[in-house]
Amino acid sequence: MRDAENEADPTGSQRGAVADTRWTAVITRDAAADGCFVYAVRTTGIYCRPSCSARTPKAQNVVFYATGAEAEATGFRPCRRCRPNEPSRAERQAQIVTQACRMIETAENPPSLDTLARLAGMSPFHFHRVFRSLTGITPKAYAAARRAERVAAGLQGSSSVTQALYAAGYDTPSRFYAAAPERLGMDPSAYRKKGAGTQIRFAIGACSLGAILVAATERGLCAILLGDEPDALLRDLQDRFPQAELIGGDVAFEAWVAQVVGFVDAPRRGLDLPLDIGGTAFQQRVWTALRAIPIGTTASYADIARAIGAPAAMRAVALACGANPLAVAIPCHRVVRSDGALSGYRWGVERKRTLLTREASPGAGEG
Repeated sequence: MRDAENEADPTGSQRGAVADTRWTAVITRDAAADGCFVYAVRTTGIYCRPSCSARTPKAQNVVFYATGAEAEATGFRPCRRCRPNEPSRAERQAQIVTQACRMIETAENPPSLDTLARLAGMSPFHFHRVFRSLTGITPKAYAAARRAERVAAGLQGSSSVTQALYAAGYDTPSRFYAAAPERLGMDPSAYRKKGAGTQIRFAIGACSLGAILVAATERGLCAILLGDEPDALLRDLQDRFPQAELIGGDVAFEAWVAQVVGFVDAPRRGLDLPLDIGGTAFQQRVWTALRAIPIGTTASYADIARAIGAPAAMRAVALACGANPLAVAIPCHRVVRSDGALSGYRWGVERKRTLLTREASPGAGEG
């Protein structure tokens, strides 16, 4: 299947914007284009991935195909170097990490690094590096987060904290209590009681995007909520922590609020305040990936799913974005559809558009 648009021009230019983009990917060996198309070389009878390390062919000998099957149907055979008829290295690594995550999630006791690496067919060092590069955290941290997630679920229905800890697989409660505030945002007893005994300072004000609510525990900011109606924002906070003691902020907290408002107006300034990030193990993985998206750029839900080692979990990624309680600080507004279109945003698509426009302007909001 060959036409004028997918053939390379002998002069080096391309007949059509699509072909031009494809040729650029070939000469730059762009791995991000792998899976989008393959290119075939008439003089060799071989087709390759865009990222293939083979010598770059002459433009006039190149033909583009959407899939390897199309290339093979016209007589081309797959390259033995880049193996375009097999899953890419990135896809294989994503599959390995996804399988490791599933093993960690279903195991009664966390499997060792050596066990996970052996099952993946990698050395412990290599497996550790691949796992961390795709998820943003180490296998040990993921196992700890997953265990804490079990405790969080158990605390809501158990008669005691100890019962929930043992049910989650902890042989000694002390091991969990040491990391409990980091995982739950508060101590286990308070979490089970939906914030009872916990003080949360908050303030409601105005920013360039409308009403804003800023709240914090003693550990850091636990909510940055945007909206049109201040009362609705307060109800949202109350729903999250119905038993917590909500108190107005003091002078020091008002300074935090001012810094948050300034950050919303000018994201490029950054936000130098501690965050109290709760969430499930999966949400933490997604939110960590969101915070890695550079300012002024965007990523798709598929990109984030691949980044956390769960390429099929795009819907779950979208749900985790929607559950984000820290607007702008955890930049879920930088996630867009695969075609670049703006999708739903918890605080309104227009606010999302405004934030992206601000961040796309290199000199905006830095003064």
